[in-house]
Amino acid sequence: MELKNEKLGATREEEQGCGEDILIEKSKAEIMRTIVEREDPSSKDVDDHTLRRFLRAQDLDVDKASDMFLKYLNWKRTIIPNGYIAEREIRNELAQNKLFIQGYSKKGQPIIVLLGNKHKPSKSGLDEFKRCVVYAFDKICARIPSGKDNFIAIVDLEGWGYKNSDVRGYIAALLILQDCYPERLGKLFFIHVPYMFMTAWKMICPFLDSRTTKKICFVENKKLRATLHSAIDEDQLPEIYGGKLPLVPVQDI
Repeated sequence: MELKNEKLGATREEEQGCGEDILIEKSKAEIMRTIVEREDPSSKDVDDHTLRRFLRAQDLDVDKASDMFLKYLNWKRTIIPNGYIAEREIRNELAQNKLFIQGYSKKGQPIIVLLGNKHKPSKSGLDEFKRCVVYAFDKICARIPSGKDNFIAIVDLEGWGYKNSDVRGYIAALLILQDCYPERLGKLFFIHVPYMFMTAWKMICPFLDSRTTKKICFVENKKLRATLHSAIDEDQLPEIYGGKLPLVPVQDI
């Protein structure tokens, strides 16, 4: 008779397989650490959990994960030379009041909300916008509880129009998430999606890998409440979506 774990509903064989997967991942992380520390000594300051996220992003391919991680370190030195983004560096972006942080999902993932109709493309380039993206990701990642890996994002496109369209910015933000914060995204819900946004999405999608696109969900208006409530309890959901929490600007966290 096949015995089940009452809490997880897993067979002994499944539990054993999961344990073996973790051992393989840890073993490959040790190999990866040797490679990246040889190429960049600053890697010694990075914990194993971070290396394992990069490994999972590359399906445990040590060479690809090492290359991805080393590129990330170079990127970080360029865009975050002081180790963090100061609010004075992103005043124009924060003034748009478009980013908010909420409670936690049923799985313990912190929630970030973007109001797409408040985003205005910068006329002076993408630099400040990219810094704002990093600022927001660092804020939400800092709220991820110990033992968890990722967060949930809600992108609300109600009232979104051509004045808000920013394909270059969207691609830049998603590539930063995909390449520099691997395995941090648990789920991305696009809600109140206008038909014309899908034209922009067709230009964005080719830049994303399959691991990222599988985590993106376009929610139909008639299924919005049920979809969000399936992932987030009412007392953790923003008031504007039928929950009990007010929107809190990212800079106030």
